[in-house]
Amino acid sequence: MEAPGFWDDNDKAQLIITEVNQLKAWTTPYNDLKRNFEDVKILLPEAYDANEQSLIDEMLKTLGQIEKQIEELEIQKMLSGELDRKDCYLTINSGAGGTEACDWALMLSRMYQRWATKHGWKVDLIDFVEGDVVGYKSITYKIAGTFAYGYAKAEKGVHRLVRISPFDSNAKRHTSFASVDITPEITDDIKIDIKPDEVRIDTYRASGAGGQHVNKTDSAVRITHIPSGIIVSCQTQRSQVQNKESCYQMLRSKLYEQEVMEREKAINDLKGEKKDIAWGSQIRNYVFQPYTLVKDTRTKMESGNIQAVMDGEIDEFVHAYLKEFGS
Repeated sequence: MEAPGFWDDNDKAQLIITEVNQLKAWTTPYNDLKRNFEDVKILLPEAYDANEQSLIDEMLKTLGQIEKQIEELEIQKMLSGELDRKDCYLTINSGAGGTEACDWALMLSRMYQRWATKHGWKVDLIDFVEGDVVGYKSITYKIAGTFAYGYAKAEKGVHRLVRISPFDSNAKRHTSFASVDITPEITDDIKIDIKPDEVRIDTYRASGAGGQHVNKTDSAVRITHIPSGIIVSCQTQRSQVQNKESCYQMLRSKLYEQEVMEREKAINDLKGEKKDIAWGSQIRNYVFQPYTLVKDTRTKMESGNIQAVMDGEIDEFVHAYLKEFGS
């Protein structure tokens, strides 16, 4: 990795532009909220004096929106980590449960797509391996948007589903697991050196819909980083070259994240940090039967409206995690 001192003038200029945009990301929403609040402060008493119920309702609704946006800014204050502003890769792997687990991975993928859309983030499919019957054995998305990694990191871990299986003719309850991994995207402002002799590159035919191109060319790419054992793959681009570049982008991201996490762990060990959330721990239970409940095992946050959660309403869980564990 190159130190900033070795960057050229274009790199330094881009860094300054990035810092300016980051400052604007704080000041612009704050100034908008302040202006909206001043408007409500003036108009609401006048609406009460004139007994204009429709205007009163509108002003109270605006106050509620302002309160929600202020909470969002307070949450963003906690996202001060080195990687929090980055875009990210979200990977779901089905676990124990066979067909049920693959279907659970599909359900989670839809949940995260809807959640990202609610935040105005862009979601691109990077790679997937379909289940033998339904759903996915694994699926990877790239999520692009301000603080995408900072928010999404709260979802890293094992998610457990309990429900009456639609694939069981005896209508018995089944328990399924899927793991969610979150990796920040590392862009060109951070230099990661990967030596050719440290990687093994495999190509294979892409799966899923795609017509003649998919059926006749080995366009999908899998890269194994030998020293770390990290494996990345991509099959959704049109050419092998594009898939290979996407793989290298993900690999650089995972290597840099690994370095940052090791550095932070060393600091936390010195501090006696007790709030480490290890990969592989069960972080949340989703119970569909005999009752409906979603409960986070780390924060104890829970919701009985499981349909809303599966429709992407997971901010209360994400916020609870960030408030308790921070960056």
